[in-house]
Amino acid sequence: MPELLFFIAYCIKLYMWVFILDVILSWLVSLNVINTGSHFVYLVGTAIRRLTSPVLRPIRRYMPDLGGIDISPVIAILGLVFLRDVVVLGWLIRAL
Repeated sequence: MPELLFFIAYCIKLYMWVFILDVILSWLVSLNVINTGSHFVYLVGTAIRRLTSPVLRPIRRYMPDLGGIDISPVIAILGLVFLRDVVVLGWLIRAL
């Protein structure tokens, strides 16, 4: 059982990195550092957006407009940290 909880905590940590990559990629595209006309960049961007949009869409629905600043990835990462540290690792402490 502890191995499963460690695996779940690791998957949540990887998912947090996907959010960070999404933010960095969106900055690089908006600043024209990388071009989405490149097939590889387009594929990576589409894959990352498909992974993050199911979590970010409900958060964005309830967030007020902050004038072009999107803090929904920060809220999603904070939620994932809470889920990993409090819930999953709390169960791990209880299982040991």
